[in-house]
Amino acid sequence: MYFTKMHGLGNDFVVVNGFAQALPADPAPLARRICDRRFGVGADGLVLILPSESAQFRMRIFNPDGSEPEICGNAIRCVALYAYRHGLVTETRLEIETLAGPIRPELRLEAGKEIVRVDMGRPRLDRAEIPMAGPAGPAVGERLDAGGRGFEITAVSMGNPHCVIFEPDLTEQEFRKYGPLLERHPAFPARTNVEFVAVRSPGEVDVRVWERGAGPTLACGTGACAVVVAGVLTGRTGRTVNVRLPGGVLLIEWPEDSGPVYMSGPVEEVFEGKLFI
Repeated sequence: MYFTKMHGLGNDFVVVNGFAQALPADPAPLARRICDRRFGVGADGLVLILPSESAQFRMRIFNPDGSEPEICGNAIRCVALYAYRHGLVTETRLEIETLAGPIRPELRLEAGKEIVRVDMGRPRLDRAEIPMAGPAGPAVGERLDAGGRGFEITAVSMGNPHCVIFEPDLTEQEFRKYGPLLERHPAFPARTNVEFVAVRSPGEVDVRVWERGAGPTLACGTGACAVVVAGVLTGRTGRTVNVRLPGGVLLIEWPEDSGPVYMSGPVEEVFEGKLFI
């Protein structure tokens, strides 16, 4: 099986062109093998580019534990660049089918770098859409207990669930303790991604992400979007924010409450290879 290794701010993926080769009926075991950083290629996810009846093509992504998330912001940017570079499309504006619905990235060339700006769609705030247990309505600035302590959380879906916590002084030990506890908290029946946020100014935040099914990652595109939505809803940030992640910076824009969130950031191809399966 031929693949391309790509990353968006260090959030790395094994990208496989399903137009050019046959793929296994169940990709989950392949994802667990190929994402292993000692016995496989090593990645935060396996990304498949597939035919679509409703868009230019379809993206499926599998986490290192074999689970399939609805969407991944960094992966969608990688797919957009791959499709353009490898001749699957000639346009710079794309539409990609995902489990979270159609996503529309746009390729831009800025100062010699390929930047992908993505319309990530409207954030979903009702518990039923996230999903999150509890009464109907949003969960903004709510208390949630985990591991013997309480957190003020805001829940957001960007097509996948996020639990955003504004915690400026979180230690590495606390991150690794509470990240998995919150990911699998009973309040989130489909599990959740967890973002710990330190606000530096209304236009700049630092974020650590514990990703559902992957653990600590260097960047998370949907997580960055969720952080800005939560920041606006709780009065902590503006609507245009540089989200600083361990792997780099994403520009997130949420122009209005009822509208989509836009994410902009770089993508890189690292190498190509062949895996014997």
